[in-house]
Amino acid sequence: MSALGWYGVRCMFAWGERDGEAATIYEERITIWQAASFEGAIALAEQEGAAYAAGGLRRLGLVQAFVLDAEPGHGAEVFALARRSTLDDGAYLDHFFDTGAELRGAGPTNAPDQPAAS
Repeated sequence: MSALGWYGVRCMFAWGERDGEAATIYEERITIWQAASFEGAIALAEQEGAAYAAGGLRRLGLVQAFVLDAEPGHGAEVFALARRSTLDDGAYLDHFFDTGAELRGAGPTNAPDQPAAS
C-alpha cells in the first residue's frame, strides 16, 4: 500500500429535480481526503457525496481530484484547476466564475431566492 497523501476533490451537484424552464441551482463542493491514490480519494469523495446528495440533491458525475503538496493547514491550497482559454481575463472570469447567477454563502438548507450582490 502506498503512503497516504492529502487530496482535494471537487464534485458537482444540482439541487432538486429539473423543473422545465425554471433555473436549476448547481453546487460545486471541494472536500479534502487522506488516501493512497487519486482513485482512493475520489472513491471516498463519491461515497460522502452520495450521503450528501441524499438530502435532495443530484450528483452530476463530475469529479476532479488534486493532490496537495503537504498536509493541509492554515492557507494550504486544497484544489487547483488549470484551463486553456482564448478569452481575455475579464471575459474568462465572467464566463466561468462570475456569471451573476452565483449564490454566495448558500447551502441546500439556506438557499436565498436571489443571487448575492457582487
